[in-house]
Amino acid sequence: MGEFAGKQSRGRILVTGGAGFIGSHTVVDLIENGFDPVIVDDFSNSDRGVVEGLAEICGRPVSCYEINCGDRARLQQVFESAGPIDGVIHFAASKAVGESQEKPLLYYRNNLGGLMNLLEVMAEFGTRDLVFSSSCTVYGQPASLPVTEKTPRAEPASVYGATKRICEDILTDLVASGAPHRVTLLRYFNPIGAHPSARIGELPLGDPQNLVPIILQSAAGLRGPIQIFGDDWSTRDGTCVRDYIHVLDLAAAHVRSLDWMAEQGEDPRVEVFNVGTGRGTSVDEALDAFERATGQPIAREVGPRRPGDIEQIYASCDKVERVLGWKATRTIDEAMRDAWRWQERLANR
Repeated sequence: MGEFAGKQSRGRILVTGGAGFIGSHTVVDLIENGFDPVIVDDFSNSDRGVVEGLAEICGRPVSCYEINCGDRARLQQVFESAGPIDGVIHFAASKAVGESQEKPLLYYRNNLGGLMNLLEVMAEFGTRDLVFSSSCTVYGQPASLPVTEKTPRAEPASVYGATKRICEDILTDLVASGAPHRVTLLRYFNPIGAHPSARIGELPLGDPQNLVPIILQSAAGLRGPIQIFGDDWSTRDGTCVRDYIHVLDLAAAHVRSLDWMAEQGEDPRVEVFNVGTGRGTSVDEALDAFERATGQPIAREVGPRRPGDIEQIYASCDKVERVLGWKATRTIDEAMRDAWRWQERLANR
């Protein structure tokens, strides 16, 4: 388990929300590629045991500070004690769509305030490079597919989506004002899977809203049959279509973004990339992939459409492949197999 230990550091990277699903897998990829990650997380959407899992995978402890990005004074302390910080990957955010509708001020405070605090502290300590965790939610239901980076952003369907859009605008306006930052906006599609070691994976708090955690709980006997919200959509099998990407591929896109920004010279810039597979997978196809990959049968029931659901969305990955030289390499079957292995480990711990 110690194959990453002892490498000379290529730079110290602050990872906000680094104990979360995507953040934790990115921490592993950073260490694997010679970086020294420093986690900042308040554990509101994650578990402290993740930090132990990271140490087991990487064969070394990972620095972690339990703070909220809204606490500017403590952020400054991290930059002072853990610095110099060479770059930041910003995952930390409140992220439940339903909750965002019920608690809009909380979401605006956490997601916008946290980013602005972070940017001000970065400026104070001379840290320029930022990779920002955005989302395909900014596109809404696109008029045409696949979605490219030039696809117009839609009116947000949720407060959560609105915060992502505004954060993108804040970063774009900041660089346009003459600030020296180099910023990469990564618009994720649907991350799934887990680390093959089964030591880290997705830990949804409360009742999960995403398909794969629901599949895992159903297969493990923790809930009843999968509810499919409509089979009369205008898709190839009548169920909604999404672009499911293995979390390890998504993590690698963040690390590649850091390298790419360093290769571009000193000029400030903002670049946007879609990060998906370029392939749409329907709900029925995702369920079939899980059964195929794990041998576990999944009971399913068809119900009415769910208000607000997007019929189908998947990415054009032409730009990210051409510019970053990054491409998703893992299949949905691999992602389902890794996710199930993680679920089995959860059941046994």
